[in-house]
Amino acid sequence: MLYLPLVDNPLSEGQMAVVRRMADGRQGLLAYTALDRLAANCGMNQPWMLLMTSELGRIKEEQPFDVVAFDIDVPPAMVENGRLA
Repeated sequence: MLYLPLVDNPLSEGQMAVVRRMADGRQGLLAYTALDRLAANCGMNQPWMLLMTSELGRIKEEQPFDVVAFDIDVPPAMVENGRLA
């Protein structure tokens, strides 16, 4: 099981998982192995979803990514009002 932070989808009224460009140019899906790690890195107000690892392919079809970035430290400048900016 993984905890995925969510952000508003600019193309719909829903939300989507967070995929960000990494320093090496690859697209990384942010994923956390525990809810307390997600909250500590993304903020206490961060929306999230619980996902079985077997469902990663479904997310990849909707939002292409190259790598899953597990438990990544998010720079404080990327967090606003207790959630990813």
